[in-house]
Amino acid sequence: MAEDLSSMSQVEGQVKWFDPAKGYGFVVSDQGGPDILLHVNVLRNFGQSSVADGSRIEVITHRTDRGVQAVEVISITPPPRNEGPVLSDFSHLDPEEISRHPLEPARVKWFDKAKGFGFANVFGSDDDIFLHIEVLRQSGLADLQPGEALAMRVIDGRRGRMAAEVLAWEAAVDETERRPAADLSAET
Repeated sequence: MAEDLSSMSQVEGQVKWFDPAKGYGFVVSDQGGPDILLHVNVLRNFGQSSVADGSRIEVITHRTDRGVQAVEVISITPPPRNEGPVLSDFSHLDPEEISRHPLEPARVKWFDKAKGFGFANVFGSDDDIFLHIEVLRQSGLADLQPGEALAMRVIDGRRGRMAAEVLAWEAAVDETERRPAADLSAET
C-alpha cells in the first residue's frame, strides 16, 4: 500500500520532552499545530537513542488518524549552551582548547541517568572515560544505552579522563566530513 505523500511534510521545531525509558517524546513545530510524536525508533534510525529537551530538530512528519508523527529525523541541534564551563572540571580550560581535541570513537560501558553519570571506553582501550549528564545535555543527548557508539572529545580532568563533548556517532562522522582538510591533518 503506497503512502499518501500529501500527509507528509518537513517540519522544524523544538523537542518539548523526550523520555528514553518510555521510548517517546514530543516536538513542538515552529508553525504551531498539534505536538508531534517522536518515537525512539525514529531517533535510532538517525543514530541516537535519546535527545535533550529544548534541542532544535528537523523532521519529516506523517499525519495519521491518531495525530502527527515524526517518521524521519533530518537534523538535531543541541540546546543553546550556558555561558561558562559545563562543569567545574573544565573551568581552567579554554573552550577553543577543548574543541581542538580530536573526536575519539567510543562505546558506552554503562550510563545511569538517575545518578547523572556513566563510563565509556575509547575503541582499542580498556581505560574508562567519565561521562557526566551535563556534558550529554550540552551535546544534545539525554541518556545513553550500553554499547551505544559515540564520538567524544576527551580531556584529562581533575577527576581523571573525562568526556568534554559527546556526539552521536553519525553526527561525528558528518562533522568530520565537513571540516577542512587542513583541520583533519592537524589531528594525525
